[in-house]
Amino acid sequence: QVQLVESGGGLVQAGDSLRLSCTCSGGAFRRYSLAWFRQAPGKERESVSGISWSGDTTYYADSVKGRFTISRENAKNTIYLHMNSLKPEDTAIYYCAADPLGLRRFGNSPDEYEYWGQGTQVTVSS
Repeated sequence: QVQLVESGGGLVQAGDSLRLSCTCSGGAFRRYSLAWFRQAPGKERESVSGISWSGDTTYYADSVKGRFTISRENAKNTIYLHMNSLKPEDTAIYYCAADPLGLRRFGNSPDEYEYWGQGTQVTVSS
């Protein structure tokens, strides 16, 4: 059974930084495409960033480009989201997700991701 566990969320001020982590257990981590999504109150879940199984390809939502960096560390079955220059509009629950078909595809649609973590809250005050 594949499990994803996020950590690193918290309450910060605008301009601060946070690093989110997501550790995977029970699956073939190295084959997975991995991604971060977020959902703010009253809004739909949106794609934030993703990284391919090889780590060679990444994508970012326009709203976070230049501020967020995704990375993966296969030896630890973990992905990270480094978030700099945080803004109040970044406030949301952040979820990591894994696509077990990562060797065949890499996208930003939530429908492609089978496994999800429970989420970690990020709150940015102005």
